[in-house]
Amino acid sequence: MSRTTATSTTQPNNAEQDGQIQEYCKNLLSILPKERWYGSAYLYKYKGFWLGPNQLPGLITLQSHFQAQDTDILLITTPKSGTTWLKALMFALANRKEYPINQNHPLLQQNPHALVPFMELSVSPEKLNPADHSYRCRQLFSSHSPLRLLPESVLSSGCKIVYLCRNIKDVCVSYWHFNKKLGTETSFEEFFDMFCKGVSLSGPVWDHALDYWKESLEKPEKILFLKYEGLKEKPGFHLKLLAEFIGCLISPDEERSGLVDEILGLCSFDNLRNLDVNKYGRGRTTGNEAYFRKGEVGDWKNYLTEEMAERLDQITAQKFHGYGLNL
Repeated sequence: MSRTTATSTTQPNNAEQDGQIQEYCKNLLSILPKERWYGSAYLYKYKGFWLGPNQLPGLITLQSHFQAQDTDILLITTPKSGTTWLKALMFALANRKEYPINQNHPLLQQNPHALVPFMELSVSPEKLNPADHSYRCRQLFSSHSPLRLLPESVLSSGCKIVYLCRNIKDVCVSYWHFNKKLGTETSFEEFFDMFCKGVSLSGPVWDHALDYWKESLEKPEKILFLKYEGLKEKPGFHLKLLAEFIGCLISPDEERSGLVDEILGLCSFDNLRNLDVNKYGRGRTTGNEAYFRKGEVGDWKNYLTEEMAERLDQITAQKFHGYGLNL
């Protein structure tokens, strides 16, 4: 699979239309409800979800231009739910023919977010490139987009969606630490209160997860809904499950040769964290090291008071009541 950005499957650019989108987004941001997120950054509430000022124009642009292919795979998460690990696993798995697991593997040279870009941040109303129709192989994209804001072509095509979620309490704690890396001076108590009110990037996290959960029950062939905790507990099982879901089964010969362990070793938290590119490299908004804090299950116990944990548990129980989902 050739590495691409989200613009590789967009329709040919129309300068006039892009200018209209740009103006529309500018006007929209001026009237939408907004909340201060960190520093001078704001989140804007659009169709029930809180979006960043760059995220919203990107999603609206994609709705107009992105044409999903049946062979595309979308990796969907809310922030701090295991996104980096999922990208690494899926890149290694889907590209194992082109990039065997060896010392020259792209994951040893590039951060997973560079190899599997966020589609809403890879385009803008000002910079849309014509489609490169030479790409007709399986492609990986990622997004924090709520289900209702995905391009129509994603929902109507045969492309696959892998959704990964995580224990809400761990998401909250991990998110605050990540924002600190971005330079926020917001106290944990302030951040926690905003998070409980649903104010976080692509939040409320409960609504985000629930929409994909319900859709996965109706269309299990379309959406594979995974939990970070399950992936951590049985990584080999879930890697083979992912391979089956996207249609690139791990063969008996590959399994006997140790492919599963090779991929898991390459993509392990410790291995990725200790690579030079992830210790010293830098992404769009922060150093790559910010994506590798702990990766543990249950770290929330070191930060949340009993009252905080109970508050999040109550919100989670209320939001998911009757749907069979627990995070």
